[in-house]
Amino acid sequence: MASWEPTPLAAPRVAPPLPEDSRFPMSNPLIEVQQHGQSLWYDYISRDLLLSGELRRLVEEDGVRGVTSNPAIFEKAIAGSSDYDPAIRGLVSQGLSDAQEIYEALAIQDIQLGCDVMRPVFEASAGADGFVSLEVSPHLAYQTDATLEEARRLWSAVGRPNLMIKVPATTEGLPAIEELIAEGINVNATLLFAVGYYEGVHHAYQRGVARYLEAGGNPAEVSSVASFFVSRIDAMIEKRVAAEFEESPEPDRKARLEALLSKVAIANAVDAYASFQRDLATPEWKDLASQGARPQRVLWASTGTKNPDLPPTLYVDELIGPDTVNTVPAATFEAFKTGGTVEDALCGRGEATLSEARALMSSVEDLGISFREITDDLLVRGCQLFCDAFDQVLGAVSEKRDALAKDA
Repeated sequence: MASWEPTPLAAPRVAPPLPEDSRFPMSNPLIEVQQHGQSLWYDYISRDLLLSGELRRLVEEDGVRGVTSNPAIFEKAIAGSSDYDPAIRGLVSQGLSDAQEIYEALAIQDIQLGCDVMRPVFEASAGADGFVSLEVSPHLAYQTDATLEEARRLWSAVGRPNLMIKVPATTEGLPAIEELIAEGINVNATLLFAVGYYEGVHHAYQRGVARYLEAGGNPAEVSSVASFFVSRIDAMIEKRVAAEFEESPEPDRKARLEALLSKVAIANAVDAYASFQRDLATPEWKDLASQGARPQRVLWASTGTKNPDLPPTLYVDELIGPDTVNTVPAATFEAFKTGGTVEDALCGRGEATLSEARALMSSVEDLGISFREITDDLLVRGCQLFCDAFDQVLGAVSEKRDALAKDA
């Protein structure tokens, strides 16, 4: 790929001065979740968010502890504004013409800026929080070696210790996740839907940490999260139930199907969290933890409700618990700030939560709905959706490049 030098960025637009007591922000649900061991990360990034000072405000006033990005987020940010036009013009003047090279340069600049804003959180938490995620090309989701090559290159290009490389948790992604952890590269294992896949990711993380230790690394210097997607599962269940309703099922079956609506995603997440807790109790993990290894926290992703009839904070309220992260879209973030319910939903009621979740998951199978088929399909769809978004952002960059060249 062609070499490039970072384009000088426009001077940051100064945010309004923060109150003198901003170190002690007024409490709200966004901050109160931290009392239960959960960190809220912001599921969005853009040049305007960074240069306007808004991300800094979200950190200092609302307790944002990290930032996630993906190809769809970058597509929206780049195609939906003129904020990137000066940088694109500058990159082209440096000799870059390939759309993917330009996109990657823009993304790296944003991630570097985001990491710098989040650095105080990273340092204050001793490396537990303050991360910004950047995804390898989704087109590499089924290619282990290519994923490793790109992950290493992006890690080096960003050059920030609070970067997390996002790697899709496909079968081919698992060895890449282990290898990157073994090399001391922070990993966000993404696109998890099935508990079985999640367990594979968590074990890959443990193997990677063990290898990092054996090579003389400090395990406290490497971190990982496992991004478990939530709302897409309920959306898929809703489609299956709606299709059955068209066939006018018997009243008893209809009632049992209705009982699944807006419940399965949370039950599946509760089951995944129980698996996480079981792994933390094993002798193998306790040995790693005694040497300073950090738990691979479960990160709840896709937590904006897709059904307008559901409470907008449903997938935040019901998934609060120790050693978790919730990466929250902007609209859900604001809704939770003003109307969220803060309690330890995952552990507060003991075994009852897990028992109810497993009973519901059993009901899914008893009704003849293959949950494995649903989660396998969602993984394939998720990879394809990110590939589509990746291609769209490259198309948007191409259009902007050509339009700016005409105006030059």
